[in-house]
Amino acid sequence: MSSVPPGFELPLRLFMGFRVLIDALHAELARRGHPDLRPMHGFVMQAVGRQGTTAVELGRTLGVSKQAAGKTIDALERLGYLARTPDPSDSRRKLVTLTPRGVDALTLSARVFDDLRREWSDKLGEETLRSLESALRHLTPTAFPLDAPGWFGSL
Repeated sequence: MSSVPPGFELPLRLFMGFRVLIDALHAELARRGHPDLRPMHGFVMQAVGRQGTTAVELGRTLGVSKQAAGKTIDALERLGYLARTPDPSDSRRKLVTLTPRGVDALTLSARVFDDLRREWSDKLGEETLRSLESALRHLTPTAFPLDAPGWFGSL
């Protein structure tokens, strides 16, 4: 029997680690007043950012159609996380921006991720966690792509 795990286990373990962190994040967000947020909403709000964007630009960033981006904007607007306003540089376009509730959700998410990292450090040891993070930095691109919705196939 080989002590080397099968190759398919690595991506599954990486995904499971991602899933454990994201599920814990969303449980905490729900406890702290954001029960309607879903994992893909985080990608959307990150793509909107502090400066705002348009539906076309958002779709491009997320790797989805303008229509799919528009539906997600509609949903997050109904939930109070995004707002549409006239674009000051082009009155024909609408600028999608974060509302104070959206900014709160992103700020809270950052704090919760810091807490989750501390939990992992407590379980694994800081040196082991830093080694894992360093190895992943070495193996992955430096830019964080936000196109997971399109990569996974939908929002």
